Amino acid sequence: MRITVVTAFPDFLKSFLSTSIVGRGVAAERLVVDVLDLRDFADGAYRQVDDYAFGGGGMVLMAEPLAKALEKAAGDGARPFVLGTSPQGAVLTQEMVESLAAQEHLFIVCGHYEGLDERFTRRFVDMEVSIGDYVLTGGELPAMVLIDAVARRIPGVVGKESAVEEDSFFRGFLDTPHFTRPSVWRGESVPEALLSGDHEVVRSWRRRQAVLRTLRRRPDVLSRANVQPYLPCGAYVALLHHPVLDRLGNVTTTAVTGLDLHDISRTCTTFGVRRFCVVTPLEGQREMVRTIVAHWTEGYGATFNPKRGEALRRIKVFPEFRGMLRWVEKKERNVPLVVGTSARSRKGAVHWLELKRRIVEDARPVVFLFGTGWGLDESVLASCDVQLQPIRGGEGAYNHLSVRSAVSVLLDRFFGWR
Repeated sequence: MRITVVTAFPDFLKSFLSTSIVGRGVAAERLVVDVLDLRDFADGAYRQVDDYAFGGGGMVLMAEPLAKALEKAAGDGARPFVLGTSPQGAVLTQEMVESLAAQEHLFIVCGHYEGLDERFTRRFVDMEVSIGDYVLTGGELPAMVLIDAVARRIPGVVGKESAVEEDSFFRGFLDTPHFTRPSVWRGESVPEALLSGDHEVVRSWRRRQAVLRTLRRRPDVLSRANVQPYLPCGAYVALLHHPVLDRLGNVTTTAVTGLDLHDISRTCTTFGVRRFCVVTPLEGQREMVRTIVAHWTEGYGATFNPKRGEALRRIKVFPEFRGMLRWVEKKERNVPLVVGTSARSRKGAVHWLELKRRIVEDARPVVFLFGTGWGLDESVLASCDVQLQPIRGGEGAYNHLSVRSAVSVLLDRFFGWR
């Protein structure tokens, strides 16, 4: 990867680019960083790069020297992705870092004074970036932060890829606590799990501590985290065909459809759900489900499309939902948290972010109940531990997602990785 920085104070970056992990990455040619002196592209004996703002208010970096520096960096190749450092920019996040690390060439403009001439920004800057809601004397420190954060995403810059993956925010959670020698310091011992020598015990302890630290310090980051790897128990999706409602509000039994089986099982597999439970009291319908599953897991379909068979293996059929819940409890050795879903508003229903926090905190298996027809009967919803608020869009009262779409939306909110 190539990074070009243009600044009126190039000496600011020299020591940084030759030190520590970034310095090793540059030396190993994992990334190339060029620092351009903005004054080299200025006209006149004084090499002026800034001037007073029209209308008053302070000094502004001039557009022409910046444009010439950009032309120099691009050479005969494609124009690089241009970043302007500014307190008015988008606040830097790990997601942004990963997107920037996918670029072949970054061109970072270090802002100063009142900023850049707006004409240069409008014409050339692809993204303005801020490292926080405060003001610095110049853009060199933000440029170094950008380089450091992006460099960690370049293979070979950091020694172990696992070290990057365990960093705070990479998986949506804060990092776990860390300890070193001695094992007892001023009367305080290192946690026993870390001294056990059992890698799985260590891994489990670290993940749980990452969860607890995130909940205590930064619960806001849960919205973009995949909580699946941090749960000690499994997640389940149950599609109920009885008791559900017809369009008149009467209790009925609906038919199983192949489209639901195929699409929901693939969604469950994508998001790591342990089982897709299909609940119908009709033996003929249950037999049909078993026949479809067998075709894709044992018959011709297993050879024709193994990926489809992998997904359909997660299907398990039950005659009634309470028996399904007992099966989950026995399998997980823990009473599941039962979550009811509905397109209808219901008193006491919770927001999905609050439920996400509770799932992580409770450390219990979770079962998401979805209804067919016109939704779950009140008797089912009343027996749930939690009722989720309906999925809402932006077009007023219209709220008629297919159950397949609803499953995808909700699983992405809980188990999608940003």
